Amino acid sequence: MTRDPAPATDTQVSPLLVTARELIADVATLPPPVILDVRWQLGDPNGREHYYSGHIPGAQYVDLTSDLAGQRNVREGRHPLPTPEDFEAALRRVGINNDDRVVIYDDCGSTSAARAWWLMRWAGKQDVYLLDGGLKAWIAEGEDLAVGPGNPVERGDFTFELDHMRTADIDQTAATPDEGVLVDVRAAERYAGHTEPMDSRAGHIPGAINLPTTSFLDERGRFLPAERIRAMFADIGVTSGQDTVVYCGSGIHACHALAAMEVAGLEAGRLFPGSWSQWSADRRRPIAIGEAPR
Repeated sequence: MTRDPAPATDTQVSPLLVTARELIADVATLPPPVILDVRWQLGDPNGREHYYSGHIPGAQYVDLTSDLAGQRNVREGRHPLPTPEDFEAALRRVGINNDDRVVIYDDCGSTSAARAWWLMRWAGKQDVYLLDGGLKAWIAEGEDLAVGPGNPVERGDFTFELDHMRTADIDQTAATPDEGVLVDVRAAERYAGHTEPMDSRAGHIPGAINLPTTSFLDERGRFLPAERIRAMFADIGVTSGQDTVVYCGSGIHACHALAAMEVAGLEAGRLFPGSWSQWSADRRRPIAIGEAPR
């Protein structure tokens, strides 16, 4: 399954993505990839129960809130980045070694699996893939699911080594609309401030352009072709080499948009980890309401 990186073309399958058929073939090889189940959705904290009810055989469950995020706090937001030490320990606990291939899936269009992908790239691991279409794609191929807590694994030896995945702090994010492109990937109604189910204030960061990350998916929860995603980004001024900062509600779905940039062959932008949850909690920060950036 290891592929040589190549520029995106209209017909290319991104090196980031693995199809269900590829994964089926790959689990029959030795050594097989490590498969991670990262089921989580806003308002649904029962990912582990869903995993117990049925998962890809051999997959290990990773809890997004405890393994892929630090402790919630006002200063950093609802899902701050985990410390390098904690993240290293979490990956070792599910049996990941430095030389392992890793395939990650969820059941919501990779919108939560992409958080694990981004963090692993941030931690220096390159051989990491998303199962395009997630669990639904596996089932659509007629494959069986395993139930229960999963098989125990030996502790891995993964070593955290900070990679090139970039972040922007709150002040850098505030300056981005004047120097580059700031992208808000939340649903349009949250961007406009019509509703805010999670955070203390509604609206968006002044100057941010809305491009919901679900726009990058088809009706089966698979990424759209690279050329279509590139065109969507180009429409808001995002091209390779353009300074781009991406945020969402708490730094989860923004990772999915950054994965979409990679699928499209664009240089990955910077993640604002605290996202709207950090910005809105700081009463000194201005907010914008409505469909326009300012």
